[in-house]
Amino acid sequence: MSDYTKSTNFATKDNLSSGNALKIVKGAEIDTEFNNIATAISTKADLSSPTFTGTPTLPTGTVATTQSYGNSSTALATTAFVQAALSAIYPVGSIYTNATSSTNPGTSLGFGTWTAFGAGRVMVGFNSGNALFDTAEETGGSADAITVSHTHTATVTDPTHQHTFAGRTSNGGYGPPGGGANLSDATTLTTSAASTGISVSNSTTGSSGTNANYQPYITVYMWKRTA
Repeated sequence: MSDYTKSTNFATKDNLSSGNALKIVKGAEIDTEFNNIATAISTKADLSSPTFTGTPTLPTGTVATTQSYGNSSTALATTAFVQAALSAIYPVGSIYTNATSSTNPGTSLGFGTWTAFGAGRVMVGFNSGNALFDTAEETGGSADAITVSHTHTATVTDPTHQHTFAGRTSNGGYGPPGGGANLSDATTLTTSAASTGISVSNSTTGSSGTNANYQPYITVYMWKRTA
């Protein structure tokens, strides 16, 4: 961008004596000044809908300079404003995730110190009422917990039992049901001992292996801002 600079100091001609050739304003001098003015004007941006080229830089200490990230006015913002706003979104301690890129956020965002975070772990919300989750960055759980293959067995054993019933005897033998002639008094008769042999068992259940108890998951790149 060019600034206008006068080629001729016309005011000094007023102090020259009459008849001095330099006192005369020449057409060439006027033409040079007009050309200088035209050149300067052509390199200036219009006030209405200007189009900038190159790398425009906003001045310091004016309305059109770096604003605070909370400014929501129509004032112009610089790249420093953008960086300040992003830095406010991701303060120290923030977690950045990306599903496909392993590029360090310090490179892609342009600020902060970031370290890889939570390798092989999922994140759980803070819970002051549960000792497992009441401290930030507390870890726990196991990826190698084993659910052993096993069988539950329930066995019902009948060692033997007998049944008794009432009957009558006559001459040392069993009398006819319902009684009859020459029968003795009633007596108790017992069957021989026997067992039912009933046994109950469940089938095998469980899985003898590791990594069989993961929750559904999806792998992403995670980074923590440390500075």
